[in-house]
Amino acid sequence: MLPKEIIQYYQEVAEEGRLLAGPSQLEFLRTKEIVFRYLPPPPATVLDVGGAAGAYALWLAGKGYHVHLIDAVPRLVEEARRRSAASPNPIRTCEVGDARDLRFPDSSADAVLLLGPLYHLTEATDRLCALRQAYRVLRPGGVIFAAAISRYASALDGLARDLFADPSYYGIVERDLEQGQHRNDTGKWDCFTTAYFHRPEELEAEVVSAGFNCQAVLGLEGPGWLLPDFDERWADTRKREDLLRVARALEREASIIGLSAHLLAVGAKA
Repeated sequence: MLPKEIIQYYQEVAEEGRLLAGPSQLEFLRTKEIVFRYLPPPPATVLDVGGAAGAYALWLAGKGYHVHLIDAVPRLVEEARRRSAASPNPIRTCEVGDARDLRFPDSSADAVLLLGPLYHLTEATDRLCALRQAYRVLRPGGVIFAAAISRYASALDGLARDLFADPSYYGIVERDLEQGQHRNDTGKWDCFTTAYFHRPEELEAEVVSAGFNCQAVLGLEGPGWLLPDFDERWADTRKREDLLRVARALEREASIIGLSAHLLAVGAKA
């Protein structure tokens, strides 16, 4: 099981609405376009591990994929079931589970989404276990999408949102930068919860160590998520396209990747 503070965070914070507000909208759209770039065509079988309330699972089900959702938080799984039941293209199954112990047979999936579990597995051995589970359940040629939070996200977010006004925030950022171990002792959920933050090269190394051929480690948002007038820009069709165009242009630039709040590794099983 995950540490109690992580479960509490997702019990109390409305994760089901996060991707539809603020800079997370850029993360959501960019993740979808990259996933669709590498996915095999429908009706391939996709495991959405750490799928929360089903934002990505329902999107893929709507495109004809056979999607199974697994998440460690019962409240979010119940919400995914509710949304799935109301959808004309439901998710095949929604179950409480652990990324380190997937209840699926060997070589039974064409793709695995790990768009969250690696954040909250703070020990490298646990992250490797989750990646190896994904490798096990994938068919030869299957693809994994493994998301991580950038090592530099808290420092950049602190500047963008003036979080350094709280002196305790300096300690959070120092630990993030030195160890990658994010701990929130402020009592404020807007500083997130227990997590591990990756450098881009670390994420690639972990994916490779699980046996995958790492095809790319991409920066999702580029610098756009840091803009103080993000919502205004996102509401403007031309300015929104500018945000996306720059994120796409910089997604592979080694000197820029870590500027994104989120990283996405794409790997293939031999």
